[in-house]
Amino acid sequence: MVMALVIAACSSDSSSSDDGEDASASEGNDSEEAAGSDGDGGTVEIFSWWTGAGEEDGLLALIDLFEQKHPDITVDNAAVAGGAGTNAKAVLATRMQGDDPPSTFQVHGGAELNEGWVAADKMEPLNDFYEEQGWMDKFPQDLIDLVSKDGNIYSVPVNVHRGNVVFYNKQVFEENGVEVPTSYDEFIEVADTLQDAGVTPLALGDKEAWTATQIFENILLGELGAEDYRNLWNGDIAFDDERVVAAAEKFKTVLGYVNEDHASRNWQDAAQLVGDGEAAMINMGDWAKGYFSNDLNLETNVDFGYFAYPETDGDFMVITDTFGLPKGVENPEDVKEFLSVLGSQEGQDAFNPLKGSIPARVDADTSKYDEYGQDAMEDFNNSNLTPSLAHGSAAAEGFVTKANQAVNIFVTQLDVENFINTLKNAANEL
Repeated sequence: MVMALVIAACSSDSSSSDDGEDASASEGNDSEEAAGSDGDGGTVEIFSWWTGAGEEDGLLALIDLFEQKHPDITVDNAAVAGGAGTNAKAVLATRMQGDDPPSTFQVHGGAELNEGWVAADKMEPLNDFYEEQGWMDKFPQDLIDLVSKDGNIYSVPVNVHRGNVVFYNKQVFEENGVEVPTSYDEFIEVADTLQDAGVTPLALGDKEAWTATQIFENILLGELGAEDYRNLWNGDIAFDDERVVAAAEKFKTVLGYVNEDHASRNWQDAAQLVGDGEAAMINMGDWAKGYFSNDLNLETNVDFGYFAYPETDGDFMVITDTFGLPKGVENPEDVKEFLSVLGSQEGQDAFNPLKGSIPARVDADTSKYDEYGQDAMEDFNNSNLTPSLAHGSAAAEGFVTKANQAVNIFVTQLDVENFINTLKNAANEL
């Protein structure tokens, strides 16, 4: 049962401002409720895997804001390091099964939340809470759908990350006379030029398999398009579809351009190769932007640039971190006070610029975000939204686990036929 509840491993790792009457009233209500809270001096335990690479900075900023508004409530930052979230999720599964839930915990919207904790009857619905906060028009409906099941809302999105983005070292591109590729063929041409010049074209750190799975899902998106990519997860497209096979063949080719020591690196180690100019590009969620800016002190569009994964321009691979209210917590009203801050405009604008993500709310203060953040907001509002497999939104935990295992074997053996057959056999987990 514990293993059934463990969620698959994943990372760690411009909408205009609308300050009209409704938005002001909503935020005013948030502030009044915070200022007037008569908290009982309880403790809110915030469980996550945010321990580094910009994410910890964002979490600490959010906690600081909450403590300013609620000095009577103690915060226990129960972040668990290691394993890109695997360690935290294993601990969480044990605690939830033992009826010892944290006050609130990090979980990706989509299947990870809905087919995991909601299906296991471990979460309280938050419909009334959303109405009280005035949030129903403050989050995009697509995001609300990602945190909903059977008509009930179960968590609050704090951010949005994009998975189909490639970051690149601008100096390496300039020195080698290459331009941003927009198609798969152009990407291969750029990779060949860089490889011939002695530069690793694509950095990969797949010490945890999800990083390679992320590359595959983006190639899949480019092959299938947004609609059929979504149809793959609901069973309308088969895993032996010729386009899925073509994506596996392209994945095999792309793996020929990665660093030889990829299996011993995590994503931060791989990103540092790009920052240092030893590698040219990395396909990583935009938490890597937080890492480049906060940990490596690199400047956006000066030291590093970014572009949508080839052939996915106009699509947005969504990863959203959310927090909900587990059943059985001792002080649900204190937890709701934290969720109120987390879901507020002020809370999201404190957290996301440091994390490298964009806010889940539609009324963020765009002036608080750099050029990348503003570009990502605009793309989010104008793109086809697709759920990430690698980060638990597209498919149930059982399939994600088997897909990661299949990718891990494929990276070593490069056997397309075996890879496709394994995915086909795992499809009954969808």
